[in-house]
This record gives sequence, C-alpha cells and structure tokens, in this order.
Amino acid sequence: MGVFAASDVVEVAIRIEENGSDFYKYAERISRKKEAKKLFAQLAQAEVAHKKIFEKIFVKMEKNSPFETYEGEYSAYLRSYVDNNIVFTKEAMDKEFAKVKNTIAALDFAIQRELDSILYYHEIKKLVPAAQHKTLEQIIEEERKHFFSLTEMKKSMA
Repeated sequence: MGVFAASDVVEVAIRIEENGSDFYKYAERISRKKEAKKLFAQLAQAEVAHKKIFEKIFVKMEKNSPFETYEGEYSAYLRSYVDNNIVFTKEAMDKEFAKVKNTIAALDFAIQRELDSILYYHEIKKLVPAAQHKTLEQIIEEERKHFFSLTEMKKSMA
C-alpha cells in the first residue's frame, strides 16, 4: 500500500490545473501577438477542462480518509502543499511572472511546468497502490497534450 491514495493525487492535480489556468490567463494578458493571445486563452480553457476531467475522476474514486483534527484539515493541507511546494505554485507564480515578459518566455515557462507536472505524476505513482495507476496515467496523458501544444506553438513562432 502506498503513502498516498490516487484520490489524493487527483485532488492535487485539480489544484495544479487551477494554478495553471491562472498562469495562462496572465500569459494571455502580457502577450502582444494576436495568435499568442489566442493560444494562451485556449490553454487556460484547456486547464479548466482538465480540472473538470480530474473532478469527474475524483468523484468516482474511493477516497482516502485520514484522521483529521477538524473537518477538511487534510484537504486544506493538500491545497496548501500544492500552492507552496509544487508545479504552478502561488509563490512561483508571484516570483516567476515578473520574469515572464514576452510570449517566448511564457512558452518556455509553461513548457517547463508541464514537464514538471508529468515528472511529478510519474514519481507519485510509486507512492500509490498499483490498482490506482490507471488513474494516474490518465492525468499524465492530459499533461502530455499540453506539453505538445506548447512545443508546437514555440516551433511555429521560431
């Protein structure tokens, strides 16, 4: 048995997608090229769609029920962990957004964060029961789609 249940990982994925959507909206605002604005708007919408996919997955899953001192404590912990320690964190967004001043920088930032997401999900698979790996593979496939979209856009702009 693993340290985390796949439901925990999916809950984290939901938060990652929320933070990713925030980034793409920011990238859309700073971009000066019409086609780039369109791409970032589409990616923000895709993040929202991914979040909905993960929420549907989450609803169908057996939930981890750890001991809590108060109701919602564990969920609050996971949200805080995502916001402060992993992909598309609030802290990274605050610090890194200032460095992202053009479309290419936004693409580079997003490409790296999508790769980070893919790596995170691959690594977390080691911590969940094998019976729940299929759910994680669904998440990884969604992140790969974003990575490919971003890299294709960067190639077309070069």
